[in-house]
Amino acid sequence: MARLGTAADEVRVSFRLFVSLIVGALGLAILAGETSTASAGPRACGVDVAGNGGYSYAGYQATLRAHGVRATITATRSLEVTAGHVAGWVGVGGPGQGAGGEDAWIQAGIATVPGVEPFLYAEVTRGGRYPKFILLENDIEVGESRSVAVLEVAGRPGYWRVWAEGKPATKPFKIRSSSGRWAPIATAESFSGGQKACNSFAFRFERVLVARGGGGAWQPFESAHRFLDRGNTVRALAADRGSRQLQSARNPLPYAFVASS
Repeated sequence: MARLGTAADEVRVSFRLFVSLIVGALGLAILAGETSTASAGPRACGVDVAGNGGYSYAGYQATLRAHGVRATITATRSLEVTAGHVAGWVGVGGPGQGAGGEDAWIQAGIATVPGVEPFLYAEVTRGGRYPKFILLENDIEVGESRSVAVLEVAGRPGYWRVWAEGKPATKPFKIRSSSGRWAPIATAESFSGGQKACNSFAFRFERVLVARGGGGAWQPFESAHRFLDRGNTVRALAADRGSRQLQSARNPLPYAFVASS
């Protein structure tokens, strides 16, 4: 099970059990494994020198707890997966982060596995139950952007849904004791299936925002913690013209970065 952790191990979000779920959805045989939080530094390709079970990350956790997160995500070059998966996603919650220490999270993004074109997905788990994988769109080409959001429903504390391209992409999911508890994450992720396999990714995250209230009240993402496993990089981006046009006193400049391996 992939896990992210802050320096204080406060919030951990993952693609947990994603591989086994997509086996059923797409008919693929992918390996799964266990992991723990890693540290930064160079590594040899395919060698799990930090003992992470083949998982690695490149991204950020927000400064404050919020009611949602959104970003425009783009795979900027071909995603190479020899085993496991790669993904770029935004989300909240994590293993052990629900009511009574149960597993609870919701996330969405772009991912791929061996032999499959990149796809848009959502994943939710609640009440400690088995995670639910939701395939939203197939065959996303390199360079194509998708705007995704994980957002608490206005006027319904504890109800969350995924949005894609500004439209609801899932039904609302009730997650007990979740309102205002989680600091959002935006990150790239790779899982090598526990093998000495070399996966490669490059995701651009633009207009990364967090919701200060249910239903929106979007404000810029501010990073409190960087996830940067060995062999990966994250690089801040200057705002593009479209982002600058969004900037105003009520709508400050969004956050943007590239995560790659």
